[in-house]
Amino acid sequence: MIKSKIAVAIVAALALGYTTAYAQDAQPSTSSQQDQSSDQAPSTKNAKKLQAVTVTGSLIPQTQIETATPIITITAQDMKARGFATIADALQQSSFATGSVEGSQFTNSFTPGAQTLSLFGLPVGFVKYLIDGRPMGNFPGLYNGSDTFNNLSGIPIDMVDHIDILPGGQSSLYGSDAIAGVINIVLKKHIDAPVIDVRYGWHSDGGGADRRISLADSFSAGKFNSLVGFQFESTQPIWTRDRSLTKQFYTEGTTPPTASRDYLFTSAGGALSGYQFLDPDNCANVSSQWNGTLTKQHRNGSGDYCGSQYTPGYGTVTTDNKTANIYTHNTFDVNDNLQLYGDLLYNYQEQKYTNGAGTTFWGSNVVAAASGGGYYWDPGLQSLMLAQHVFSPEEVGGYSNIMNKSTENSYMLTFGGKGTFGQSNWDYDLGFTHSDDKLLDHDFQRFTIPMETYFANHVLGPQLGTYYGYPVFKPNYAGLYQPVSQSDFKGFTGYTDSRSKTWDNMLRLQLTDASLFTLPGGDAGVAAVLEGGNQGWNDSPDPRLLETVDWNGNQVPYVWGTSATPGAGHRSRYAATAEMKFPLLSQLTLDASTRYDSYNVSGQNVSHPTYNLGIEYRPFESLLIRGKYGTAFKVPTLSDEFQLPSGFYDSVTDFLNCGRLGFSGSTLANCPSLYNSVQYHGVTYGNPALKPITAKVWSYGFVWAPIERMSVSVDYLHWDINNEVASVSATQLSNTEYLCDIKTIDPNSATCSQAFNFITRGPGTTSSTGIPLLGGITQIVTPKLNVANEQVNAITANFSYVQDIGYLGQLSLALSYSDELKHTYQDYPTDPSVNYLTNPNYSTDFKTKANGSLTWSKDKWTATWYVNRYGSTPNYLATVANNYTSKGTGKLAPWVLSNLSVTFNPIKSLGLSFLVDNVFNKMPPVDHSYPGTTGTPYNVFNYNIYGRAMYVEANYKFGTSGE
Repeated sequence: MIKSKIAVAIVAALALGYTTAYAQDAQPSTSSQQDQSSDQAPSTKNAKKLQAVTVTGSLIPQTQIETATPIITITAQDMKARGFATIADALQQSSFATGSVEGSQFTNSFTPGAQTLSLFGLPVGFVKYLIDGRPMGNFPGLYNGSDTFNNLSGIPIDMVDHIDILPGGQSSLYGSDAIAGVINIVLKKHIDAPVIDVRYGWHSDGGGADRRISLADSFSAGKFNSLVGFQFESTQPIWTRDRSLTKQFYTEGTTPPTASRDYLFTSAGGALSGYQFLDPDNCANVSSQWNGTLTKQHRNGSGDYCGSQYTPGYGTVTTDNKTANIYTHNTFDVNDNLQLYGDLLYNYQEQKYTNGAGTTFWGSNVVAAASGGGYYWDPGLQSLMLAQHVFSPEEVGGYSNIMNKSTENSYMLTFGGKGTFGQSNWDYDLGFTHSDDKLLDHDFQRFTIPMETYFANHVLGPQLGTYYGYPVFKPNYAGLYQPVSQSDFKGFTGYTDSRSKTWDNMLRLQLTDASLFTLPGGDAGVAAVLEGGNQGWNDSPDPRLLETVDWNGNQVPYVWGTSATPGAGHRSRYAATAEMKFPLLSQLTLDASTRYDSYNVSGQNVSHPTYNLGIEYRPFESLLIRGKYGTAFKVPTLSDEFQLPSGFYDSVTDFLNCGRLGFSGSTLANCPSLYNSVQYHGVTYGNPALKPITAKVWSYGFVWAPIERMSVSVDYLHWDINNEVASVSATQLSNTEYLCDIKTIDPNSATCSQAFNFITRGPGTTSSTGIPLLGGITQIVTPKLNVANEQVNAITANFSYVQDIGYLGQLSLALSYSDELKHTYQDYPTDPSVNYLTNPNYSTDFKTKANGSLTWSKDKWTATWYVNRYGSTPNYLATVANNYTSKGTGKLAPWVLSNLSVTFNPIKSLGLSFLVDNVFNKMPPVDHSYPGTTGTPYNVFNYNIYGRAMYVEANYKFGTSGE
């Protein structure tokens, strides 16, 4: 039985749903004591009578809620009261999620519809996600086109009881991936009465209208018990035009707002230089485009062209989303020693999005790709020329009609039996879990041959040969300054369908004896687990994305400007786990666990053992001092090993040539367009020779409960990670190449050799002032490698307190804080370590995050004020210069957001709620270091422009009545 003041303080806080530590059986028994936690929190009176439960982070049931492993818990009540709309919201807004991640705002990616998080700035794949203690299946799409990860966007929030977060390495219990930590999402197992919940939301600045309904019921028939739940949600997108910050080019940057180059010819060498305005009608023929905002424009130092200030406003910030979930939990009590169980969680999700003008254009890049930079030779003008046209909403028939669409179907099925061997203390649990996830990407595309044929007929004309490797054209320049008809646009565009899937099978047997023998401090416990199974991944892109076609004697992509990530593989695996808990004294408990994992891949075994040692010391009833030391690992993912050479197209700044021309730091935006934004062909691929990622992890801290309704905990965590698998960053490679060129980094180092080898360029040239320049970037290879070392030190602190205020009701306070004290990264043993905290080109993570909630409750009313403080991050120029000393560099102010919720229960069965997220409608911190050429003057991996969201919600429980 739980007797310590720590346990009482924590459970007392939990009684209102606001705490930082909580214990709950991942697979509850049929006892009413455990069942009640899914529908209502336990009272503080009952808190002292709790029997042993299974705490996430230990396989052995125990009577202490706080153990050697720090646990942060977010309850269902927390999530609702604090205004979290999704599971991803709840986790991403938590203090431990300090790392920058991709999301729906970054639409020019492979997985804009998926949501994930980074614990303490570590890679997203370093977190082990569990649902009811069982591993969650991987998302079929690859994060950043390369990394396997888990998608949080399809878990129904109304079906979740609570979420346990365990920071630090946990591989000795949970195996591969549990390096940064473990997140266990515990679903509801019982509700007292049928319930329906309806919610409607909207944003004060427009877009994002949300409708959600959920229904759930529990019922029994003899020895059979079942819970069935359903949730449906539909959310409209937020468009960039809905927000003043992104509806046009930046008006408060280092340069004046500069319109997009919608109709452009530019020269890079020969008799001419800079933009060439070749429209005799001064843009009059295209002035109706972009909602009548297109006019003749001028860029200082470059020249004139036709463009609009408002092209950034045609992309989506959030997806058009429709999600349906079905969840059921079932048990059958065969006898006192055996209970059969079966769970099913099904998710259907349909999302639409578009990058807008950012990826909907034509340029001479493809037909002149061999030249480097997409330039051709015009013998009449005696110059190298480049042509470009960005398609307007009038030409495409509205960007809302050409959105990409992703459809996901996934399910997780578990069945098995658990019970006790006769009258012994030995419990068993034998279960089988199958997860399956299928993804269909229906993507809008431009097809190379028909599009090039159109622009050959209207602008470039036939190719007339080559000139020093450059194709020769004699264009009809006036032909570019004409709108493309919708019928012509449809003639060279369409959709591709790419399919990917993952699956996982696991058979698991657990044996547990919580009272194996008696020690001076109490009963020693033991648990043993055997696991076996297999898993697979298959990414089958539309064949056209991998094909090339002949154009003027050159092989060019079938699909213009787009590629894919093919690959497939499977493997079998098994693991054995053992855990022992030794209460040596009433004040001292030791915990030891070990695990052996083995993977069979293509006839070869990849195996790794891990261990963990923990200590709990309670010098007196209200204080726990704890520590852990162990190892963790991550086996190379199937995509790491089996991804085939995968091409992609992106743009990158040619830092080296810009630097040689004198443009860097705050002047980088003035670099000529030939080098400022270079479209390149990227190539990445899997590596079957990869080794497992290994880590040494340790933590120490304390939990103190000076009074029964107060708890404070502080923990220090350390990671030392080796052989980490990562794809090289193209932007970082380009910037590293420049830093090597100016000898900021030793040109003879392995880092510089890698940058030089992975970047391919076209023929070199000389500037008009005689400066030697390298050829344009044509290809960047970003393979997967085992990098040498990454180290992170972090601290977390949590506080909870409940106070009665007499006839005014009750107050509950919860605070949480994280600080990343150290983060270093070393590519090769011969290279110096890079300090991520002082090198903003490498990392823009939040160093600190803090949040707090204050809840008032009285009779039929409950209100919560939630504040989340995101720490400082580098501004744009700091990431470019990779320092905080150059002119214009610096750090952005902390970002503080507030949520408010109020709930009124007019009768026992009805709850009415009003929730406001981002009460003060805070936009990202103003960053004046961005140039006026950007339409997104904020870091989309750290901040969002969703603004104020408001929700009204009604929850009704059938079969209950009274005031």
